[in-house]
Amino acid sequence: MNDTKKPGTPKDSHYAKLRRTFRDQKSGAPEFRPKRHVPPGENAADGLVRLYGLHTVRAALDNPRRKIRRMLITRNAAERLEIADLGALPFATELVEPKEIDKVTGTDAVHQGVLIEAEPLKSKALSALGDSPLILVLDQVTDPHNVGAIMRSAVAFGAGALITTQRHSPHESGVLAKSASGALEHIDLIEVRNLSEALGELHEAGFQTIGLDSEGPAELEKSFSGDKLALVLGAEGKGLRQKTRETVTALARLDMPGAIHSLNVSNAAAVSLYAARKFLG
Repeated sequence: MNDTKKPGTPKDSHYAKLRRTFRDQKSGAPEFRPKRHVPPGENAADGLVRLYGLHTVRAALDNPRRKIRRMLITRNAAERLEIADLGALPFATELVEPKEIDKVTGTDAVHQGVLIEAEPLKSKALSALGDSPLILVLDQVTDPHNVGAIMRSAVAFGAGALITTQRHSPHESGVLAKSASGALEHIDLIEVRNLSEALGELHEAGFQTIGLDSEGPAELEKSFSGDKLALVLGAEGKGLRQKTRETVTALARLDMPGAIHSLNVSNAAAVSLYAARKFLG
């Protein structure tokens, strides 16, 4: 990784300085200080979340808002993350074998040799919405894999926030974060109690809200207007709720000439974000 400053990745973060120290070393393997590993229980203590995978952990380490309490890491993962001295990190760190992390995540999780226990990121209020002209709204999308993939696309296309409902939405987790591939650390999460009221507030803020519906009366690209867009996507299967359909500015469909006329919600989000970004310029 280079030291070019990116949004949400401060150049002078503590972790960035450790990476530069690693690269400056001319020879010899880094000195590690193995600690005796006591496998934690099935659930992290004190409401902490477990995040794993190289991209996920790298983004978390670079996020000044993320409060990390503990790390389990293999020698190989430490080298790939360019951590020269585990003892210099500002939280408890243990050098372990991959099987020790398997005991925590299960053998199906692709942890890539690193896991952290951290405090969940705090969601923001709708009133804290920034000046981004593009946001995403999820109407009870519950699958953490889908929500994570949607976050990844949202960050890639420059969406300023992801709005979800407090109920019937997945909490922050390792599965969600791994699917997001680091995007969890780069987008504002806003939770609302009443989605229709939140959509009304977006209208007052100048947003055109477009609900994605496979039976929408118009093509998505022909539905855009104004300079602030909020794309609203519903859950797998049931789609947008009736109240949401009645509240959005417009209902629109993705034009698909093939035999299948619907997409997985995360794929639909990616296509819609691309179209919206092209419109906004």
